[in-house]
Amino acid sequence: MKGLVIIGASGHGKVAADIAAKIGYEKIVFLDDNYLIKDCLYYPVVGSVKDAREYMGFDFFVAVGDGKTRKIIQEDLIKEGCNIVSLFHPEATISSFVNIGVGTIVVAGAVINSGTIIGSGCIVNTSSSIDHDCRIGNYSHVAVGAHLAGGVEVGSGSWIGAGAIINNQVFICENCMIGAGAVVIHNIEIPGTYMGIPAKRKQREI
Repeated sequence: MKGLVIIGASGHGKVAADIAAKIGYEKIVFLDDNYLIKDCLYYPVVGSVKDAREYMGFDFFVAVGDGKTRKIIQEDLIKEGCNIVSLFHPEATISSFVNIGVGTIVVAGAVINSGTIIGSGCIVNTSSSIDHDCRIGNYSHVAVGAHLAGGVEVGSGSWIGAGAIINNQVFICENCMIGAGAVVIHNIEIPGTYMGIPAKRKQREI
């Protein structure tokens, strides 16, 4: 029997479980540190993250939205010898000439074109698109309806907000937050939050 343990009984966990069922996982269980949560999308929460060793015969997927937390959990599971898998929705369009790291999820309606490299632990969310020859760093998130033109590079731990548009050949450094609906037309080399059209760095309030 093909089994999957999903870490994180949340909305993102529901999306992961739905994809897992569609691609053939017969037994799906959750682990979550919130002991008050007993099930997620009708699948049982059977313990907390520390109980992962009890399910070493299963595959594992980390369904945590926060990239820093996702990185910590996934890399700890790898050290423990857990088999981390990626999840690709059957209705996502992924070129045969794409390299995708472990623990990445590609959700329904997403398009990833040829020559692109996507790191480990990434989220390519609903109806987003990543065009040819892009580079997406580990534990980044391309949110719902975001669009990256060809040759874009996104550093590790960055978040491309819902509906954002990134112009051709733009570089975005690690640990950046691109706001929803923003349009990025120039390279971003300083970590921070960028919003607007064209996107500009949000200054800290004093």
